Amino acid sequence: MDEERNAVSLTFTINLGFGSGVVTPGTGIVLNNEMDDFASAPGVPNAFGLVGNDANAIAPRKTPLSSMTPTIVTENGHFRMAAGAPGGSTIITQVLQVILNVLEYNMDVGAAVSVPRIHHQWLPDQLRVESWGLDALTVQDLRRRGHKIKETNPWGNGNAIALTSDGTLEGAADPRGEGSPRGL
Repeated sequence: MDEERNAVSLTFTINLGFGSGVVTPGTGIVLNNEMDDFASAPGVPNAFGLVGNDANAIAPRKTPLSSMTPTIVTENGHFRMAAGAPGGSTIITQVLQVILNVLEYNMDVGAAVSVPRIHHQWLPDQLRVESWGLDALTVQDLRRRGHKIKETNPWGNGNAIALTSDGTLEGAADPRGEGSPRGL
């Protein structure tokens, strides 16, 4: 965000840890592996477990299974917050949870990007929960109701900036990642 409060939100990706595993000679630039976001065959999951069909085929005029969700939220025509995250199929839920945490649960941005996350993407049919994300009684009750729960290590790297009620800007970088907020 600049001094005039123009904001940018972006999601950059190389798709997997080292992208395609190819580095451009002499540059050190890792090429992405965004082709994984196309369906190699209908019903075959990609590296993130997303399942595509003919609309996601590796062919011209087809749509990748991308979950990039750079988001800018406005209120009455003015900036309210911006959020984004890498994380494959978890991007959409990460960004939504940060936005809800700020706008609905009145968390400061630092808490909003830090609290435990949950994620469900239809296939596989399981609720992914950070291992310290839900209390034991909630997990037990969800399992009793038939939910398949997979407790996992923390994931993601959400970042956000928001306008506070007193008009100041508050930014935060996810402690799960490597960034840090900076401002002048």
